[in-house]
Amino acid sequence: MVTSEPETHSETDLFSPIELGPYTLKNRIVMAPMTRNRAAEGNVPQAMNVEYYAQRASAGLIITEASQISPQGVGYPMTPGIHTDDQVEGWKAVTDAVHAKGGHIFLQLWHVGRISHPSLQPDGEPPVAPSAIRPQGEAFTYSGLQPFETPRALESKEIFNIVYDYRKAASNAMEAGFDGIEVHAANGYLLDQFLRDGSNQRNDDYGGSLENRCRFLMEVLEAVIGECGSQKVGVRLSPLNSFNDMSDSDPEALFSYVVEQLNPLELAYLHVMEGDFAARPGAQPAFDVHKLRSIYQGRYMVNGGYDLQRGNAVLAQGAADLVSYGALYISNPDLPERFAQVARLNTPDESTFYGGDEHGYTDYPALNTGG
Repeated sequence: MVTSEPETHSETDLFSPIELGPYTLKNRIVMAPMTRNRAAEGNVPQAMNVEYYAQRASAGLIITEASQISPQGVGYPMTPGIHTDDQVEGWKAVTDAVHAKGGHIFLQLWHVGRISHPSLQPDGEPPVAPSAIRPQGEAFTYSGLQPFETPRALESKEIFNIVYDYRKAASNAMEAGFDGIEVHAANGYLLDQFLRDGSNQRNDDYGGSLENRCRFLMEVLEAVIGECGSQKVGVRLSPLNSFNDMSDSDPEALFSYVVEQLNPLELAYLHVMEGDFAARPGAQPAFDVHKLRSIYQGRYMVNGGYDLQRGNAVLAQGAADLVSYGALYISNPDLPERFAQVARLNTPDESTFYGGDEHGYTDYPALNTGG
């Protein structure tokens, strides 16, 4: 039986348990997916990744950093994948450690599309995209920042192969012991590029109308549901985010349509990033993203600068079922415990967010160590 009806009673707070698909989460505090660039050679999760996630197992749910479904999906140095045997084994050590501490963990599946560089692609090929439109900005490479190059537009028959890559990645995630997967359709990466008309100017079955631009995402979801079951699959959207040079002529119509199409799938959850990484100070959002909550009929997760008070408030109002936290989880591995005690929070060191060693990764103190 699907148990995904929104909850609206005022007693609900961050510490209330919740049914999510086949699981009972101990709280509604979710660790958001965050790229940290600390995988080993071959984009394989390593020992410090195991410790990092195990430290945060008191979350109701951990969503891992984005993990590429194929060599073509790579867009940044030292980001983990889920398409080789070694990567599967590396992630299995992570899931075992999280489960040993009573946690739940989903893997976020990722293809960056045009947000890459030939130096990161197989055989130095150009990145792929729905259309040959070069994004503004620079790629992070092993040689430092490099200007983005014009991507190659995918042929229709190639999209079928990428859908297969998502299916195989979902199967690999199950083999690695994950409780489920989140499809990354946000923040200007490949699936988001197909959704928005600023990056998708195709004239085939994957471009033009809302139905066509949504087709790739729906095919991917159908494929991963076939491997995991719908109640072990979530999806992330970022309707307002212009990060990675993203735009759409009518985002409210687009994302309202997308969310309507998700309803029949009976997913584990919809994860909505409410803000805009690249917004200018004082800029007004294109539409009220909270309207999407009234459209979606299942578990609804929000992300966007929430703290303890705002997190409790959005749940009590019935405007969300779960709240995901990003930067606060970097510096506070025991975030639920700190919230429960209204304790002081560690300050994150932004200089250690991307790349490096254990410093700024696994060495933030927990409450019981004097943090």
